[in-house]
Amino acid sequence: MEKFLWAFLIGGAICVIGQLLLDGLKLTPAHTTCALVVTGAILGGLGLYDPLVKFAGAGATVPISSFGNSLVKGALKEFDSTGPIGVLTGIFQITSAGISAAIIFAFMGALIFRPKG
Repeated sequence: MEKFLWAFLIGGAICVIGQLLLDGLKLTPAHTTCALVVTGAILGGLGLYDPLVKFAGAGATVPISSFGNSLVKGALKEFDSTGPIGVLTGIFQITSAGISAAIIFAFMGALIFRPKG
């Protein structure tokens, strides 16, 4: 039960930070999303995001900041095994399923709801 509480609190805190960026700094949703991805990437590169995931579980893996962590994790893993070119290929190996799902579901949503603009 305690694990669910921490997941809720940590995930909620990440969302609160995003909302504060939107409201307090008057950032656009795109800027806020980028800020959270970059923050997750920096924390992942410094080795601080994985301990957060171990502590908070889904509270740290579901928010968009986890995507930044995954990008860095894939780049570092492939860099170790294949060298500098691995930085470019590694980010796609780990995140390709999420990127593909986002594209497919966005396309399906556009077909169903016919957005204007």
